[in-house]
Amino acid sequence: MREIVLDTETTGLDPTTGDRLVEIGCVELLNLIPSGQTFHAYLDPDRDMPEEAFRVHGLSREFLTGKPRFHDVVDDFLSFIGEDKLVIHNAEFDMKFLNAELARISRPALTMDRVVNTLAIARRKHPGTANSLDALCARYRIDNSRRTKHGALLDSEILAEVYAELLGGRQSNLVLTETRSIIEEQSAQPLLKIRETVLAVTVEEIELTAHTAFIAGIGEKAIWHQFTKE
Repeated sequence: MREIVLDTETTGLDPTTGDRLVEIGCVELLNLIPSGQTFHAYLDPDRDMPEEAFRVHGLSREFLTGKPRFHDVVDDFLSFIGEDKLVIHNAEFDMKFLNAELARISRPALTMDRVVNTLAIARRKHPGTANSLDALCARYRIDNSRRTKHGALLDSEILAEVYAELLGGRQSNLVLTETRSIIEEQSAQPLLKIRETVLAVTVEEIELTAHTAFIAGIGEKAIWHQFTKE
């Protein structure tokens, strides 16, 4: 299953009062695993950058001047997301900005029925607690130390990890571990068998001598001593 984790940065909170997109970041997931394929673009908003927004993402008017406009990247963006589900934290915010930009250039809106809102999932799963991206990282012990400021692509990468946890990622691993233990207990033979006949040594004497010298140099407690002949 293909899904797209998506995040944006903007000049403010409301596109109806003139605020614009300044960054889009997307991460492709295949069965909840990042594939390595991403989409990222900084955008020239053709307006000033309010100080409040600059403090959030650190994208200055000077930095964005000369970057592509939304209409320059829209075809690549729409091609990347295709018709797949969009995984977004606080999805209403990002969607209203994306659709405002699409409306400016007379393109069809993206519909909410294709959106997975991770904020809504988090609120159902953890009612009465903070469910910001940083709070969820702390809850699930996800390293977000790189997140000194908001950034659309970085936040999408982090959200991909949070999304997997919200859907029970670690619990799935625990189930697999417990299942393996039960199978081993019920089996007459362990799942890991010891080879009855030792494999023949295929390395040359000069390699063994060099390896022995290397082991001798790393101390008596090195685990390699358990696998060498006296």
